[in-house]
Order: sequence, then C-alpha cells, then structure tokens
Amino acid sequence: MEHTKLVSAAIISGALLTACTTVDEAPAQKTATATDVVSQYVSIAQANYGDSLNTAKTLDTAIKAFLDAPSEESLAAAKSAWIEARVPYQQTEAYRFGNAYVDDWEGKVNAWPLDEGLIDYVDASYGTESDENPYYAANIIANPKLSVGGVEVDASSITPALLSEQLQEIDEVESNVATGYHAIEFLLWGQDLNGTNQGAGARPATDFSLENCTNGNCDRRREYLQAASTLLISDLEDIVAAWAADGEATKQLLAKGDNGGLSTVLTGMGSLSYGELAGERIKLGLMLHDPEEEHDCFADNTHASHFNDALGIRNIYLGSYTKVSGEVVDGASLSDLVAAKDAELDQEMRNKLDVTMSAMQVMVDEANKGNTFDVLIGEGNAEGNKVIQDVVDALVDQTKTIEKIVVALNLEEIEVEGSDSLDNPSAVL
Repeated sequence: MEHTKLVSAAIISGALLTACTTVDEAPAQKTATATDVVSQYVSIAQANYGDSLNTAKTLDTAIKAFLDAPSEESLAAAKSAWIEARVPYQQTEAYRFGNAYVDDWEGKVNAWPLDEGLIDYVDASYGTESDENPYYAANIIANPKLSVGGVEVDASSITPALLSEQLQEIDEVESNVATGYHAIEFLLWGQDLNGTNQGAGARPATDFSLENCTNGNCDRRREYLQAASTLLISDLEDIVAAWAADGEATKQLLAKGDNGGLSTVLTGMGSLSYGELAGERIKLGLMLHDPEEEHDCFADNTHASHFNDALGIRNIYLGSYTKVSGEVVDGASLSDLVAAKDAELDQEMRNKLDVTMSAMQVMVDEANKGNTFDVLIGEGNAEGNKVIQDVVDALVDQTKTIEKIVVALNLEEIEVEGSDSLDNPSAVL
C-alpha cells in the first residue's frame, strides 16, 4: 500500500564500489538561482538517461553475442553487461516521483517485483497458481497460445509488441512483469533458490542452445530474451527524447515555474529516500526476512542498486553527475541554493548524505564478501540485520533534513511517498 506524508512550508558497479568520497565541509558558496538549479537538474537527467541507453545497447550487444554462441563464458559476459547497465539507470530513480511523465513510463523498464512463472519454467516450490494472479505460472515461453479467464493470447511469435502491448501487467496485475531490466535479469540468471543463504540464480547457458537445449523451448527463450532487450532500448530512447530541451518531461517540469520545479526535485529526493528505498525496498524485506522482497533478486545485485539509488539522490542535491565515461556534469545545485539561505542546514544535508553513503558502502562491502542483501536480511542474522537497519536509519534521517529544506526555501506543500513498513509496521506484520 502506498502512503504519502505532507511537507509544508507554513558508479559504479557492484564489483567496483569502494569507500565513497565524503562531502566534508561545503565549498565556497556559489551564486545560484532556482532557474539555474532546475536547469542543471534537466542536464543531469539528459546525461544520466543517456548513459542508461548506451549501457543498454552494450547489454544488447552482449546478449546477441551470447545467443550467437551460447556458453558459460558468453552468458557471464551478458550478465556482467546487465550489472553495468544497472549502474546509471538506478541513479535516475529520484526523477520518478513528482515527474508524472517519468512515473508513468518507469514501469516499462523497472517494474518489480515480478511473478517469474509468467515468463518461463520455475521450480516446483514456486507453486502453480495464485489467488491474486491467474497468469502466475502461465509460462509464455512454453505456451504459444494461452487462454485464461476467457482471454486468449497468441504468443506464437515472441516480439517486443507482444511483451509490451499484451503481456505487461496482463489482467491489470502489477506483478505480471514481462518487460524491462528484471525480465532480462530472470532470463539470464534464472530463479535464485538459495533463500537467505549465499548464491544467486544459476541458469545454464544451454537453456539458450539450439544444439544442446536444456529445459525445453530454447528457441522461444532466445526470442524472448532478444525481444526484451530490443524493447528496453526502445523504451530508454523514449525517455532520453523526453528529457531533451524540447522533450515532454522537460516541458512539463519547466511549466511548473521555479518554485514548482524545486518542489518536484525535492519530492523525488524525499520519496525515493523515504517510502520507496528505506521502506518498500529495504525495511519491508528486513521485517519479513524475505528474499522475495529483494530488488535485483535473481542476480543478487540488490546492494549495488540500492547504493546507486542513494547516489542518485546525492547527485541531485550536489548538482553533479559522473558519467560512465568519467566526464562530470557539474553545475548549479540545491546545495548552493540552500547554503545561501542557511549554511548550517546545507552542511547538515551534506553530512547526512555522507552518512547514508557510508552505510550503503558497508552493505556493499558485505556483498563483496558473499553476504548479499538476501543474506543480510536473514532471520537470526543479527549482524547482517544491523547493517541493513543502519541503511534504513540513515535514509530516514536524511529525509528529515530534506523536509527542512522544503521549509527553508519557502516552497509549497509537497507529498513524500510513505510505506507501511515505516509508518504502520503492525499492518505489515
């Protein structure tokens, strides 16, 4: 269940993440206007989504190479490309909340969680039916034609159009995710059957082999993987165009004016920090000790995705994004604007961003030892649970300062996404 709370004015891959640089003392104050800050926010969006598109194209190249010659080596290369593609994309997520265009689009590429039985074969422990989802175990790859509840689907040819127009959220069930990063992730890794023990999914490369096929329907599995990859590129091209100078997302943002634009920026930062990341993606799984609540659950890449989500919030506050190429897109920032009003408040925000990134880094360091997110949230793992709780606490704390900034900048009331796991834990338990 989604909640909102009102605030009123009355880079890196998982394998390469290392201790992040702290902000320390704020640099000499720059002169910045609200217009400058919103303009830089757009510039970061253009660069960040551009990187997301380029890394998706690299992923597609790796997928094509894998399908041309399926082997454990070429599968590993495709998996590595998927992990690299997640790095810039996750840093865009603070653009979701407040930007209606982005929030409407986002489900095409990053919808989660998903009922993987819709797509392909699953372990018997998954079950064969769900009271909430008639397509829970439909297995499109094994079934060229489906008839569920009187609805017939012709899946004889697996194409981008089939995935996006007929299967994505079929029957209006959000967990029927047929497209995007996580559908590709499932196809590359397969199910993670390790629970809260170490280990990710272990799909064999032969699942895509035409000569030595395992688990059946390898031709259709190949079709699905290629169609999903092609569609991911197309969807990312759409969002890149939307953030161009004359793009729809840019126009919608600028139409709000300076104060409306700043409110949108802070809504995105606060909502991702609090309800989405601290709550739905992290605290909920910790409370339930449930690996099914893990964001990148097949690849065990959740630590890196959470790290990059937090980094994206930091990028926006500091007005600076480091591209995959190493080029830095730097400009007027919220930090500049806040410092001009209240230097102590700006330093407080910068310090709290540092604390969050440090807590995230501890989680990443544990993952690099094999103690990935699903291991850390395991029941009875007191030390691991504390690592995750420290991340939650830091995110919640930095959100409080984001709320102070809304007041300091004399902005109108904004809505910050909430989560039962934070706001009403008894409802979850």
